[in-house]
Amino acid sequence: MNGARPTLVIVSGLSGSGKSVALKTFEDLDYYCVDNLPVELLPAFVRSMIREDGLPPRMAVGIDVRSRHSDLSRLSEWRATAESLGVDARLLYFESSDEVLLRRFADTRRRHPLTRLGLSLPEALARERELTAPLRQEADTVIDTSTLNVHQLRRQVITGFALEHSPGLSLLFESFAYRRGVPEEADFVFDARVLPNPHWDAELRPLTGRDGRVRDYLDAQPDVTLYVGQVAGFLDTWLPRLRNETRAYVTVAFGCTGGKHRSVYLAERLAAHARTQGWDEVATYHREQD
Repeated sequence: MNGARPTLVIVSGLSGSGKSVALKTFEDLDYYCVDNLPVELLPAFVRSMIREDGLPPRMAVGIDVRSRHSDLSRLSEWRATAESLGVDARLLYFESSDEVLLRRFADTRRRHPLTRLGLSLPEALARERELTAPLRQEADTVIDTSTLNVHQLRRQVITGFALEHSPGLSLLFESFAYRRGVPEEADFVFDARVLPNPHWDAELRPLTGRDGRVRDYLDAQPDVTLYVGQVAGFLDTWLPRLRNETRAYVTVAFGCTGGKHRSVYLAERLAAHARTQGWDEVATYHREQD
C-alpha cells in the first residue's frame, strides 16, 4: 500500500439501494468485510483487527438501521475514534428514489427492516431517510443507484470508489462482448476473436473463462500462448509510464463474441500477470458475467 494508512470503508445508506452488493464487491477486492456492525462498536472492531504487523490494509463494514438500538447520528464521533487508531475511514452512502426502492422490495418480496415497528413500507422508507440523514451529510461519496442494475453498481463501486481512492495507479482488467459494444471507459482494447473459441466444444460451452477446464483448453493453444505473451509485453512496457499521469486507474479491456470464454480468460490471466509484476491494486470486472 506504499506506506499509506489502512483503509476502512463504512458502507451505509438506504435498504434496497445496493449496500449488500457493494460489500460483496469489496470482499472480492480482498477487503476484510463485516456487515451490520453497531455504530458504537466501530472503534472496537478496528482494535480487534490490530495484529503484530499492524492493521489489514483494507477493511469494510456495513452500518445501517438494522442495528435498531444504535444512534447513527453519533457516527462522526465513532469514526474519529477509529481514525485515531490509524485508519483512513471513508463513508460510502447508497440511496435510490422511493419509486425504485418500492419496486425492488415488491420484486424481491423482502421486508424492510423498519416495518417491524408497524410501519407501512412507504413510512419505513421515509423514517429510514430521516435516521440516516446525518450519515448522508457526512458521506465522502454518495451513490444514487436508481438507474443502475447490479452489474453497473458493481463496476461503479470498483472504479468510482475502491480504485479511485487507492494510492498510486490501479488497474482494472475488463471482459466484454463485442455484440454489446466496446466499453466507453476502456483505455486499452484487445480483440480476442482471433483465438480458438471454446464455445464450439459442447462440454465447454456452458462454462466461462474462469473455469479450470476452459483455462486448460486455452492454455494448450499455441496462438493463445503467443497472444498472452505479446499483450503482457506491451502492458509491461507501457503501463508503468502512466504512473505519472493524473489518473487513478487504467482499464484494460478484452473482447470476444459473447464475453464468456476468451475475454474472461484473458482478463483474469493478465490481471494475475500484473500482480506478479508488482501492481498492488488490480481488479477484474466481467461485464457480461458479473
